[in-house]
Amino acid sequence: MNREPDWALWRSFAAVVANGSLSAAARELGISQPTVGRHVETLEADLGLTLFERTLTGLKPNSTALRLYEPVNTAQSALAEAAIMAEGAQDDLGGTVRITASAIISNYALPGLLVPIRQLYPRIALELVPSDSAENLLLREADIAIRMFRPTQLELVTRHLGDLPIVPAAHESYLARRGTPRAIEELYDHDMIGMDRSDAIIAHAQKLGLSLRREHFLLRSDEQTQMWELIRAGLGIGFAQANLVATTPGMVALPLDLRIPPLQVWLTTHRELFTSHRIRAIYDALAEGLTAYIHGRHFNR
Repeated sequence: MNREPDWALWRSFAAVVANGSLSAAARELGISQPTVGRHVETLEADLGLTLFERTLTGLKPNSTALRLYEPVNTAQSALAEAAIMAEGAQDDLGGTVRITASAIISNYALPGLLVPIRQLYPRIALELVPSDSAENLLLREADIAIRMFRPTQLELVTRHLGDLPIVPAAHESYLARRGTPRAIEELYDHDMIGMDRSDAIIAHAQKLGLSLRREHFLLRSDEQTQMWELIRAGLGIGFAQANLVATTPGMVALPLDLRIPPLQVWLTTHRELFTSHRIRAIYDALAEGLTAYIHGRHFNR
């Protein structure tokens, strides 16, 4: 080895191996493609090794590169965790907290919950990430996550705040036109709103012995907020959080026992971030607000 390579070179190397090309690595790292190419060439020169085969389709990692990739990837994760620990050591109640939650919670619950939180902590900036995917807290895609399932990563601090019932619901304008179903079998005669690619509703119905098929949903979407807005507009019968139905003018929960499993609500952060004063402050305030929301207590909207 001629000299110890700079970490930036290893970072570019790992990005090329993981992404398969210089251009994709450059997009991930936010630098130019020529810079990534120079990093790879410099790393090979510093190590005295050839790491990639140059092909017409790009750079192909050889066996040596693949052996080196695992410890480099591990080092990246360790550095990310070190950054988290440094973040947690900060005592200042300024700065930024990034919160991710489902699209429904983000759009219809969080705005009201954040009114008193902003009054308590005006110097803390909040970044909100509405997402129904599992954001990675360890890699700092979020500081705090509101999950509808129990997280399993050992690095996380989690708190189960309660459960949100899911009910069949419709707008009163739809029920005025089409009538209110009093039995499960009557749903087949109504315009039902359901998922497009996901079969979660159908699978649950089949457990109840109902022969529900995709064709029974005359309006379909996999976007939770859009499904809710379709129901709220009076376009048919769908499924929604009971709290949201109860607090939305014109919405009616239908008297049908479909035994729909409730949504668990978990508040989650990285254990090292839990020592950050600002993140702990927002975490505790969110826990209080969400608990009130789960139990049907009113908040600012």
